[in-house]
Amino acid sequence: MSAENSAYLPVPGSRKDDAILTVDGIRRAFGGLVAVNVDHVEVPRNKITALIGPNGAGKTTFFNLLTGFDTPDSGTSVFNGHRLDGEAAHRVARLGMVRTFQLTKALSRMTVIENMRLGAANQKGENLFRGLVAPLWRGQEARITSQAEELLRRFNLSHMRDELAGGLSGGQRKLLEMARALMVEPEMVMLDEPMAGVNPALKQSLLEHIKGLRDEGRTVLFVEHDMDMVREISDWIIVMAEGAVIAEGTADDIGANQAVIDAYLGAHHDSDLGDN
Repeated sequence: MSAENSAYLPVPGSRKDDAILTVDGIRRAFGGLVAVNVDHVEVPRNKITALIGPNGAGKTTFFNLLTGFDTPDSGTSVFNGHRLDGEAAHRVARLGMVRTFQLTKALSRMTVIENMRLGAANQKGENLFRGLVAPLWRGQEARITSQAEELLRRFNLSHMRDELAGGLSGGQRKLLEMARALMVEPEMVMLDEPMAGVNPALKQSLLEHIKGLRDEGRTVLFVEHDMDMVREISDWIIVMAEGAVIAEGTADDIGANQAVIDAYLGAHHDSDLGDN
């Protein structure tokens, strides 16, 4: 790539016209290993953004830091004007940013519909006193169940409503986790390797569901190694290596970025991020 062409590529940490999430100086070390060291990054609102990078780049740790499942050593993150520093995971979810996991977290000995109900926030029946007075929570529980059933229909899981979640296939668990995340009606959904362990028959369904999140006005940030998927659905791509953001841009930008080729592909320079 020529110096002239590289001058037109977006620089890491570039400003966005409407960023829903802004991160500054986030650092996390485990002993002498610096897992995440992100100077500045912004995630555009109502877009699908992919977070990619080689194994060990710090992507999942970065997710954990943003969503309250781990605490940074330093730095700040702001979601929709709210500082997330030190917020617990359930508080981050209530602010409107939810996540799924590479290894799904379905409660195997509960039914699919029970898993869905658990995803709803601010349930009156969770309060000890209110839980003893059924009229205080029955109406809300009926509304939650109706919402859960509608999401199960949307994700083609209605036929599994009363089955134990442990009996679902890997792909169905991914669908359940995504559906359950929507129970809190989030503005931003963060997906950690949504295609991991999913058979080809369900991959296209998952892709359409992710695009559907954007189409209804939500923001999506996802970690993924499947570059075909990344190119198919991403509006924007952020690349991490050794804990830092080294590049960002469209799929064409990333495919033309020598720093990405060096870090992500290593010795496999015969592979082209933009054309495979």
